[in-house]
Amino acid sequence: MKLQAYDEIVNKVTKSVMRKSFYHFTRVRNLPSIANVDALYSSIEADPALANESRSSRKEIQLHGKTFVANAHLRIVDQVMDANTTQRQFQQHLDQHVFFWPTRRSCLKMLEMYSKREPHEGFAVFQLDAQSLLRDCFEQVKLSKYDSGSSPRYPARVSYKKSLQMFLPLMRFESVQESYLPSKPSEILEVLVEGKVTNLSRYLEAIYCKHDEDIPEIWRHYARSLQQFID
Repeated sequence: MKLQAYDEIVNKVTKSVMRKSFYHFTRVRNLPSIANVDALYSSIEADPALANESRSSRKEIQLHGKTFVANAHLRIVDQVMDANTTQRQFQQHLDQHVFFWPTRRSCLKMLEMYSKREPHEGFAVFQLDAQSLLRDCFEQVKLSKYDSGSSPRYPARVSYKKSLQMFLPLMRFESVQESYLPSKPSEILEVLVEGKVTNLSRYLEAIYCKHDEDIPEIWRHYARSLQQFID
């Protein structure tokens, strides 16, 4: 695919003023390790051993000498799983990717959910330039129409099954028409990047955090109040 075709797809995905930035949700405890490598790592990229387990609770590991916390796998009811995809296969696939939300609203829902579940944990949100990130990571990017890692509240009403086929490579956007795949930008709920996103500083626009001092000094000029993100 030629670079011009890449740009056409990127421009379509980010055309709306509401989709000029991507958002990544993380724990405050992860900020030093992220700044240290200037990158966002998938769980398996951070520690390949994590591919061998199903995590019922979060797990703290060391990434180049800094703390990295891998989230627990949310239990997904078997009723919404595709018959040809096991829970473990699906978990491993998710763990191979870094997740972004293409709208503030979608990320805010994730922040609210984790804040209720772990009230004593600190969280932060990265705001990143969407166009440059998509261009640089084009062949690593996949799109999802649904919240892939969570279990629907009403599984009997779900019109799709969770499988590895629900992740659409960015290069195939608008060329594949399936009800379970996003066919227009407004249907993209998640943006996944396989492996890792390096040179993170290149894309940074803001870091929302409750306390500025929790943000590594090298990035403190990007600091914004977490309340500003919530409001």
